[in-house]
Amino acid sequence: MHNELTVSAPPRLCVNFISACEKNGITPTQFVLAASIAEQTVSLFEQSRFAKKFPCSTSRFGIGQAEGSNRTPLGLHRIAEKIGAGEPVGTVFKGRKIIGHTSQPEFADAKITTRILWLEGLEPGFNRGGSVDSRARYIYIHGTADQKNIGRPDSHGCIHLADADLIPLFDLLPSGTLVWISEK
Repeated sequence: MHNELTVSAPPRLCVNFISACEKNGITPTQFVLAASIAEQTVSLFEQSRFAKKFPCSTSRFGIGQAEGSNRTPLGLHRIAEKIGAGEPVGTVFKGRKIIGHTSQPEFADAKITTRILWLEGLEPGFNRGGSVDSRARYIYIHGTADQKNIGRPDSHGCIHLADADLIPLFDLLPSGTLVWISEK
């Protein structure tokens, strides 16, 4: 008898992601980001194959689609706009405009820093349109001055990534890249 080493399988794109793409007539993009609320991680897939996993923070208020809820929305999204290319780490944004840097005392605890990937929901009535519209809710994947809380729920609806993970992803992913946000 010999001992077998148990190795966990790498994450896979879930059937719900594939189903949402088919239902909405959307072809999966070369790269896909899959955020897991339960794990507080974002996984990068290339050509549907797992590439890398990053810790993230989603909303401290939980999951939800409604405007004003400060909750992280679920479902199929895409990167609608990329903001902050080439700016120094710690650049602070308000209303998607540069207003300072985290090295300045008044911005030491800034909530939106470094880069912004602005998400657009792709599922009408669920995360697109009306009071559930992710883009109108200003749902981003972005940096934050408070990097020590990454890995546990801490945002007001957005997905926070560490600068060391966010910058290479920002540079790699084109606008239009699909983003799947799920409970698991």
